[in-house]
Amino acid sequence: MKIFIDLGHPAHVHYFKNFIRIMESRGNIIFVSARCRSIIFNLLGKYNIPYYNRGSGRDGILGKLLYMVTADVKLLIKAIRFRPDIFVSFASPYAAQTAWILRKPHVVLDDTEHARFGHLFYKSFSKTFLNPSCFKKDFGENQIRFNSFPELFYLHPNHLNVDKDVLTLLGLSESEEFVLLRFVSWKANHDIGHIGLDQSTKRLLVNLLFKKGYKIFISAESEISDTFFEKYLLKISPDQIHCVMKLATLLVTEGATMASECAMLGTPAIYVNSLDAGTLREQEDKYQLIHGFRSSDGVIEKVMELLNKPHLKETYQFRRQKMLSEKIDATAFLVWFIENYPGSAKVMKENPGYQDRFK
Repeated sequence: MKIFIDLGHPAHVHYFKNFIRIMESRGNIIFVSARCRSIIFNLLGKYNIPYYNRGSGRDGILGKLLYMVTADVKLLIKAIRFRPDIFVSFASPYAAQTAWILRKPHVVLDDTEHARFGHLFYKSFSKTFLNPSCFKKDFGENQIRFNSFPELFYLHPNHLNVDKDVLTLLGLSESEEFVLLRFVSWKANHDIGHIGLDQSTKRLLVNLLFKKGYKIFISAESEISDTFFEKYLLKISPDQIHCVMKLATLLVTEGATMASECAMLGTPAIYVNSLDAGTLREQEDKYQLIHGFRSSDGVIEKVMELLNKPHLKETYQFRRQKMLSEKIDATAFLVWFIENYPGSAKVMKENPGYQDRFK
């Protein structure tokens, strides 16, 4: 089988890296196209995944529309030469539209209900929609829900390796506790009009953590304009970030992906963003692994409350185990689904419980 995969975000590399490795080991041929971002290319290089550079995206609605035309043409040329049997992506309108032009199926994964721009440009061109069971949007008869989270494509225990040597790279001993902060760029189309931590709260948070004796590391999606934060910037290879999150005492993040990743790892996470999603709601309401705030109000108080709790990490590891006992190995499920497509789609529609064999 020939499979065309399009990647537009660093998280997408993680979503598909194990799938690509397993599928190639079974004799399938994979073609990967990727948006031009250094962190995406660094990760692909780290995992020895060859890729085609489809160029950088653009800001603003008009810029994104113009880029869509350019990207579609590039992918179409590559796909005509590659002759794929199927396209797979995580919410890629470019893969969807290219597949539609070539009359090939596009299986699209998505966990973001509010990404209306993406939905508008991939929904009509896709054959099958794969969404987590807690995804609240209805895509109709071609939608299939799987009982897992996208982050379990790579953070499920079957695929996770934590390297404690990362502490040495951070200049820490095993007894030292640290807090990880994540600031986003707010340039994604689904971020338009939304807010996270205000600047004064960011500064106050750093000062309070420092006074309490915690080491502080900041992961930033783009350059930080405030020099106050520069000395705290995390300097580590992108493929090691999950080891950092696993070992952290706490995460405070404006980004939903890192909040969910920490939920999968059993590290308490505070998510500060006016955007919400079904996956986040389940991780917060059902499993109590993250704590969501729509603005900076109450964030400092919650941080202090959590850090003052005895056996904090042990509590969240227990909650993580409960969550894992109820979820499937998303990679094993996707391998089965694509290898047996379209029959697998029929199986899942008639018997959704079939997926339980991938727990």
